Amino acid sequence: MRPLPKISDAEWQVMKVIWAESPATANDVIKKLDGVMPWNDKTIKTLLGRLVKKGAISYQKEGRTHVYFPLVSEEECIKEENRSFLKRVYDGALSVMFVNFLEQHKLSPKEIEELKEILDKKQQ
Repeated sequence: MRPLPKISDAEWQVMKVIWAESPATANDVIKKLDGVMPWNDKTIKTLLGRLVKKGAISYQKEGRTHVYFPLVSEEECIKEENRSFLKRVYDGALSVMFVNFLEQHKLSPKEIEELKEILDKKQQ
């Protein structure tokens, strides 16, 4: 299996549209990001080109239009980002990250119960 491409924060915004709307033209992506991101059309087309070069997306030509589709799944990319973040920020120590998260956020009783259930399943 080939390694997943490193996707920048800006490229993530484009990938979210591609994952949700695939297949999508550049104009589809531009319309979806209009008002969400302060980018012009050229910036979005540049990001699409970068994602093609990285192997995250590809396209088919339909006349003069490029129709983009993902080559990597959102789930794969999220898992890789989680691994990378954990290693980069917490030296791979999941428990340290988890404790830090719990200390920083107020959880509802329902969320606490859900976490308990997940941890119970992990023990089995």
